[in-house]
Amino acid sequence: MRFRNAILFVALAVAWGSAFTAIKAGLEYFPPVLFAAFRYDLAGLLMLGYAVYATDQWVPRSRADWIVVGIGGSLLIAAYHIFLFIGEQETTSAAAAIVVSLSPILTTGFARAFLPDERLTPLGIVGLLVGFVGVGVLSNPDPSNLLDPRTVSLFLVFLAATSFALGSVLTRRFDDDLEIETMEAWSMLLGAVLMHGVSVGLSESVADVQWTIEAGLALLYLVVVASALGFLIYFDLLERLGPIEINLVSYAAPVVAAVTGLLFLGERPTVFTGVGFGCILVGFALLKRDALRDEVARFNGTPNRSD
Repeated sequence: MRFRNAILFVALAVAWGSAFTAIKAGLEYFPPVLFAAFRYDLAGLLMLGYAVYATDQWVPRSRADWIVVGIGGSLLIAAYHIFLFIGEQETTSAAAAIVVSLSPILTTGFARAFLPDERLTPLGIVGLLVGFVGVGVLSNPDPSNLLDPRTVSLFLVFLAATSFALGSVLTRRFDDDLEIETMEAWSMLLGAVLMHGVSVGLSESVADVQWTIEAGLALLYLVVVASALGFLIYFDLLERLGPIEINLVSYAAPVVAAVTGLLFLGERPTVFTGVGFGCILVGFALLKRDALRDEVARFNGTPNRSD
C-alpha cells in the first residue's frame, strides 16, 4: 500500500508540477484568462461526469452546499487561475510553482484568522514570516524599479496563492454534506463562467487564439492530465494519506516544474529560485512541525506524543 501511495504521490506531483510548464507553453497561443476559462469548461464537464458516476449526490441541494460551490468557483477556481495565468506570462514555470507552494502556509495563517479553534504559536508566526521572506528572495525585486514585469507577475501569482488559501479556509466554515467530487465539478463550471466574464471585460477574444498543434496539446494536457486525472489521484490520496501529506505535493511540484521548464522551454532556475524555495519549505516545516512529527511517527509505526 505504501508503494502504491508513493507511486500516486509522484504521479500527482508530476501532473501538477508540469501543469505550470503547460500553462507557460500555452500562453504563447491563448489570451491568459480565456485560456484558463477553456481549461475549466472542459475539465468541469469531465469532473461533473465523474461525480454523476461516483457519487450519490451530484447536484448541490442545500444553501450551504451552494455557498461552498460559490466560494470554490470564485476563489479556488476563478480568482486563482486568473491571477496565475496572467502572472505566469512574465516569469518561469518553476518560479510560479514555488510561489504557489506558499498556499499551505497562507492557509494556516487564514485558518488562524477565520476559524475560532485555530491559534498561531510564536514559532508558527516565524514560519509564516520565513515563507514570506522566501517569496521576497525569489522575486529579487529591483528597488529602483519595483514595477518591472517579472516582479508584478510574481505578485499576481502570490495573489493566486492567496486566493486559493482563503477559499480553502472559507469552505471549512460551512456545514455542508456535499461530496468533494461534486463540489469540485460545480466549482469548476462556475469558475469557468466567471473567467469568461473577466475575459470579455479584458477584451480578450477567441479570434486572438492561435490554433496550432502545440496550443491544442497544451490545453488537452491541462484538461486531461492536470485537471481530470490529477484531481482523481488527489481525491484518492486525500482519503488514504490525509491533508498533511497531501500538502507536501506543493513542495514536490516546483521541482517537476523546474525540470520540465528546463527540458521543454529552456527555462534555467537561478540561485534566488532555489533559496526562495528553501525558505518557503522551512516556513511550512515550522508551521506544521507537530503534524509532520506525527506523520513521521505514524509512518515509522511508533507512537506519537499524544498516545
